[in-house]
Amino acid sequence: MADKKCKCECPECMPEWLATFGDLMSLLLCFFVLLLSMSTMDAKKIAEAVGSLSGSMGVMDGGIIVRNSKEKGSPTSQTPTTATNMDKQIKEAVSEMKELSQSAQGNAISIEEGEEGFLIHLPADITFKSGSAEIANEDSILFLKRIALIIKTLSPEVEVQVRGYTDNIPPPKTSPYQDNWELSAARAITVVKELIKDGVKPTRLSAAAYGQYHPITTNATPAGRAKNRRVDIVFFAHKKQLQNQVAKSVLDKAK
Repeated sequence: MADKKCKCECPECMPEWLATFGDLMSLLLCFFVLLLSMSTMDAKKIAEAVGSLSGSMGVMDGGIIVRNSKEKGSPTSQTPTTATNMDKQIKEAVSEMKELSQSAQGNAISIEEGEEGFLIHLPADITFKSGSAEIANEDSILFLKRIALIIKTLSPEVEVQVRGYTDNIPPPKTSPYQDNWELSAARAITVVKELIKDGVKPTRLSAAAYGQYHPITTNATPAGRAKNRRVDIVFFAHKKQLQNQVAKSVLDKAK
């Protein structure tokens, strides 16, 4: 009898497609495990990371920054970045304008922070000619363009008022303005129109004339009068509720 061939008792190998399928299932399992771990992360830490990233990239309108709750005295709620970024950008613009006006005579542009908001003192000596409301200084025009860019990046709640002031000396006879009221109003309106020309919405702007009646120093000296001749650009947040309270108080007193 011929010898019978021995049959191989080894199990058959798995199909090639099954190995690929197994790898795919392993990858899917890892993917869903990662999703699960991310979904259980601390939401507060995520908010802090996103807020910090937004602040570092200079997000203005609607941007928020969340302070770390571990800091002493820092609130756990979200704090608007509008005021902080506005302060920084305005100070940079003022610093640049100071460098541009170093050769100019008179007082330098300065910035103050008051109860209403930020206040920029723009000396009339480096902006307008005597008795005139026409901006004659190219550096001042460039400065106003920079301010206009800043205004456009701010929250719509931030409004800007331009206030004109003079010293106690009446305008010269050659001036088209009869008194300091007209001169201060014309200069404030000129700055407002320049900001509008640079793209600022008129609804966010207003002009006010104070004439000679709100000096910041004495009018007895030339240096004092030079400081009093100015245009102030005031940034403030619109407070509708406060206005309503004032209006109600006035109406109650009128009854």
